[in-house]
Amino acid sequence: MVIVLSRTVIPQLDAKTTPLNDGERDVRERTQVLIAGGGPAGTTAAALLAPQGFDVVLLERERFPRYHIGESLLPSLLPVLDVMGARETVEQHGFVRKNGAFYGWGGQEWALRFDEPGRPATHSFQVIRSQFDHLLLQHARHQGADVREETRVRHIAMTDGRAMSASWSDRDGRDGDIDFAHLIDATGRAGVLGARQLRTRRVHDVFRNIAAWGYWRDSAPLPDAPEGAIGVFSLPGAGWFWAIPLHDGTLSVGLVTDKRSFNQTKDNLGSVDAVYHEALAQCPLLARMLEGAQQVSDLKVESDYSYTSEAFCGPGYYLTGDAACFLDPLLSTGVHLAMYSGLLSAAAIATVLRGETDEATARRFYQTTYQRAYERLLILVGAFYRIHAGRDAYFRQAQQLSHRDQQGLHLHESFLNIITGAEDLHDAQEHPLDLLYEKLRSPLNGRHPHGLGGHGTSHMLPLPTTPDQAAAGLYLTLTPHPTLRPAPGHPRP
Repeated sequence: MVIVLSRTVIPQLDAKTTPLNDGERDVRERTQVLIAGGGPAGTTAAALLAPQGFDVVLLERERFPRYHIGESLLPSLLPVLDVMGARETVEQHGFVRKNGAFYGWGGQEWALRFDEPGRPATHSFQVIRSQFDHLLLQHARHQGADVREETRVRHIAMTDGRAMSASWSDRDGRDGDIDFAHLIDATGRAGVLGARQLRTRRVHDVFRNIAAWGYWRDSAPLPDAPEGAIGVFSLPGAGWFWAIPLHDGTLSVGLVTDKRSFNQTKDNLGSVDAVYHEALAQCPLLARMLEGAQQVSDLKVESDYSYTSEAFCGPGYYLTGDAACFLDPLLSTGVHLAMYSGLLSAAAIATVLRGETDEATARRFYQTTYQRAYERLLILVGAFYRIHAGRDAYFRQAQQLSHRDQQGLHLHESFLNIITGAEDLHDAQEHPLDLLYEKLRSPLNGRHPHGLGGHGTSHMLPLPTTPDQAAAGLYLTLTPHPTLRPAPGHPRP
């Protein structure tokens, strides 16, 4: 059976497993929604769709718990955990309660407290990601999703440009195919569909940085900082450090710098460890915290190249989390973008499956809303790097958006109703990005002029839950389940 909506043919598939004949692939199945990847993006979508009665299959290549970086969460995630019904589980696990942040940045020092007015929550969490991600995967399973670990999605079959089925294999050597009405690609940086098959990923010229991090025990607390705060420290030359306290008693300490500086210093000193420890010696605030501490892990190294996709969705599929885009870790936005996109994709798919909008309109909502969120954070990170004030001119230049990076940005639309005076961006013929950076440096009413004067991630990431935030004529409602509603004056498609 199919439902035809606005000339888009969407297969309506009941969950079914069909053994195949000898010589064929082991099994062929069908489901309404296939989710590839069991990280926060995939589990958010699964936990929201399954309780509504939709058939949801989630395939995850690893056996959880498994290691992952990205340990400091934003308070804007807590409303998403509420909608998922996972807030209590996370609260009770024992993660470090993150009540704010401390910055030693660009010659200034200041603390940011999450209990200030206008924030989405008074706290967040510093998490061991293997445990946090495992909690969310278990929650998705308890919500009714068919979760299969150690099952890798190998290939997505396309018919006339539409994603239709996936080939998979598991650790026992079995393989099969699964047909679906909708696919959510939550496969992270591997990007099974967007990066690997469609090749629509575009690496930014800006933020081509490298991170090296390890774990320390018996560190001193960060003075004058909110309880459980992340510490963020700029270096006098090139780069910066994070320091994140975790509930197992360790401190995650990571160095981020540009690729050229990292490789030159490594060539001069001979090892990654030497690069890391030399940088620590240049950061007095952090060095004092680690005076009596012991490094209890080897260093891990990863290229934190920022990238986006030409499109975040297409016929039959949605790219979510790191499968869609990745941003420099400076403002701890990775898990938020993952769960934000998981929520938006679930709402779009649910609305289509109930026949309340057509697929093309739902995709336009998702593309517009997710792109605006990513653009705001891209600009915010760039603005923060502008006040780095390090001596290394190349590092400063490497954190500035190139002309190519700025192509395709919709600054006026992304910042309208977010930044006072964003209307001026529409008329700016020259240097609109400089104008935006200037506005971001102007403190919000009642905020201290430190850093970006109150223009933070929470301010940039409102869920589009009011008609004035509508995209493609739709806005998001969260109860009883996330769904898309037509804004006043926009008839239901």
